[in-house]
Amino acid sequence: MQLVRRLFTVADYHKMAEAGILGEDDRVELLNGEIVAMSPIGSRHAACVDRLTQYLVVRVAGRAIVRVQNPIRLGEHSEPQPDVALLKPRPDFYAEAHPGPEDVLLVVEVAETSAAVDREVKVPLYARFGVPEVWLADLAGEQIEVFRQPSAQGYRELRVLRRGDSLAPILLADLLLPVDAVLD
Repeated sequence: MQLVRRLFTVADYHKMAEAGILGEDDRVELLNGEIVAMSPIGSRHAACVDRLTQYLVVRVAGRAIVRVQNPIRLGEHSEPQPDVALLKPRPDFYAEAHPGPEDVLLVVEVAETSAAVDREVKVPLYARFGVPEVWLADLAGEQIEVFRQPSAQGYRELRVLRRGDSLAPILLADLLLPVDAVLD
């Protein structure tokens, strides 16, 4: 006998939260129809997200919204919560609905222990839905992987940057960020 898996929709996921099946403090994401536990946030991970947030908020004011660890809707079966996302500005700050891939300028995933999962599950998901650029800050590997040119098969461009290098989002090219400032 073959097991049949039932994939959850974003609507199912939200109903579970409304019914109390998933609590506000549950660290989970909906990825490809499956509810996935997120890794605990270590102090180095948290510091990296805080540094990125502080750096970006000042530099993109009026040009983008900095969203920290909040959902992005990717189709009917996925609602990841990237560590940092830069979104197209909107007066309502996406109060009507979570942003979709067409609203995203950049996604940043920070990984202290989860780089392989982010690389194998989340990055291809972002590519499939056309998110233009993803940065994977691999704290253990001391590098930032920059994924660009999304396609249904994944990102066609990958650059690996290390200490001493700098990077800028393709859609905000003037926003130059030293890799050291992210990894420290």
